[in-house]
Formats: sequence, structure tokens, C-alpha cells
Amino acid sequence: MTPLRLEPDNFTPATRTPWGGRRIVDVVKAGLALAPEKAAFPVVGESWELSVDPAFPSRVAGTGVLLTDALPEARATRMLVKLLDAADDLSVQVHPPDDYAGLGPGESGKPEMWYVLHADEGAGIYLGLAEGVSREALTAALAAGDDLRPMLSFVPVRPGDAYEIGPGTVHAVGRGVTLVEPQLVAPGTSGVTYRFWDWNRRYDAAGRRDPGGEPRALHTAHSLAVTRFDGPRGAAFAASRRLALREVARAGDATRQLVNQLGPMRVERLAGSGHLTLPGGEGLGAFVVVGGSARVGAAGGGERVAARSGETLALAAAPGNLAVELDSAEVIVCRCQG
Repeated sequence: MTPLRLEPDNFTPATRTPWGGRRIVDVVKAGLALAPEKAAFPVVGESWELSVDPAFPSRVAGTGVLLTDALPEARATRMLVKLLDAADDLSVQVHPPDDYAGLGPGESGKPEMWYVLHADEGAGIYLGLAEGVSREALTAALAAGDDLRPMLSFVPVRPGDAYEIGPGTVHAVGRGVTLVEPQLVAPGTSGVTYRFWDWNRRYDAAGRRDPGGEPRALHTAHSLAVTRFDGPRGAAFAASRRLALREVARAGDATRQLVNQLGPMRVERLAGSGHLTLPGGEGLGAFVVVGGSARVGAAGGGERVAARSGETLALAAAPGNLAVELDSAEVIVCRCQG
């Protein structure tokens, strides 16, 4: 089936992501025809590139048709793929496992991974707890409203770095980082994030920093309940979560690399210029162009759909191979088999 181009401006509002910047709009999606009201958002922290979540569902570009209506297999997918841009530090968070007893109806865990597209000088991520931090010490610090920075492990990053963030891992994207965030969410549910701490910030009703405003809601009890306090800490933990990209195929200047196998979701990176073959699959796929341009279609012939930086194509389940033509491109491909 011909790939489907999705609406490129499935943005969440500034009140939801007050830490966001403008890099998604002004750099990744520069030159695309975005809805004027979306392009005018003061900040864009998240763009839900491929989503079946009822809160921010993907639609086929130019039609208004929901992805789940255009491709029936999308209704059963566990895949959610976002672009994320942090002009300020995100809140310190943790995701529960799917079997956590505290989950409510329509909620699930949300294992995810990060592929870094851009990082300012000195920028990084917070990944795991620092050496020696116990449950008791963290609980006391939260109760006292202390600064949690000394209890967190900070990891400098650069473009091309990739990390897996499993359930129970304390984490936050640091300011100056833009990334692709593939996630797994149970079909028909919304993935849950518990907010540990928000840097003691306050905001007005429009999501702007305001010392006289209100703090964002925290989920301290749930956060402590699902955090994993066992295993390695600090640099050792970060190293264990870093993903080593592995080349799968090369054709001239074009490369195909495996980034990660996150449960049923395989994540690959295509880059360069030239022609590559991409396997089809039983489940839904996301073809997220984050640089340059590309064309993709059935290897046996038929229409090939062009996409440029900031556009995402939905790939239908299909057994045959796909032919990909890259032009100074960088593409993240996610395919969920169940």
C-alpha cells in the first residue's frame, strides 16, 4: 500500500509543555505548510508524529481522516512516536511498568527511547539516580522540597546518541536537547508519566514562567512506588542504557542502521544519499524524516511518496520490501510488530 503522509503539526499546547522551544517549527519543520494557529504557538515542546492516542491522534495530511480509519491495523499498534524539543529542563519523571497496581482504567506503562537530533554545547540528559541515593534519602528530599540535582545522574549528549529508558528509571531531558522519542503504549490506552519534581518552577495559566504562579502537579507517591532503587547507578547505569547503532546495510553513501529493538518495536536510522531496501512487516510503521528528503514506495513498483524534513509517513503492514531513495537525508524508521 502507498505510504500515507500525516499532518505535520500535531503539536501539544504550551500549557502542556511549558519547557518547549521553537526548534521543531523553525528548524526541523522549516518551510512546511503548517496550520497558522499551530505555527504561531509560542513554544512547541512535542510533535506527536505518529499517534493513535485519542488526545492527540494522527490524521492523514490534507484529508482530516484519522490514521486509525485510514489504516485499520493502526488501532492495535503499541507505537507512539514523538519529536521533543527542550528549551528548558523537563520535569524529573518516571514511568510505571504495565503491571503496576496503581494504574487507572485506560492507562498503561510507557517504555521509551531517545535518539538525539540536536544538543547545545554542554547539554545533556538526566538518566537514573546518582551513586548512593537511597529511597529514604530521596523521600526525605522530596518532602523537604530540596533541590534534587545532586541526586540525579547528568549525562552530556550529542547528535546521534541514543538511550533506552525503561520503567522505573528516573529521567529528564535537559535544556538544549531535541530528540526523537519512540514509545510503547498498550493499545487503547494512554501512557502514564509520573512527575517527581519540576525544579521548583511556577507558571501562569498560559504556561509561562511566573514566580507568582502555580507549580505543576507532582505524583510523589506513585513516583516513589515505581522507581527502581536496585542495580547500577550514575555513569555505570547511563552506560548500560546507551545504545550502540549497528550498520545493517550500505549502498554507496546511504546507510541503514539498527538503533534499538524496544520490545516489539524495531527502530532504525537511514542516512545519506542513495537507494536502500527496507523490509516490510506485519505491523504499522513510521517513516520520520528529520533531515533532507526521501522517497519511499513498494520495491516492486507503484507510487513512491516523497517526504522532507519534518514530515512523517505511515507505512501500512505489508510483507514486501520497500524501496527508499535518500537525498542528504536522515530518517528514523519505527516498525511495531505487535
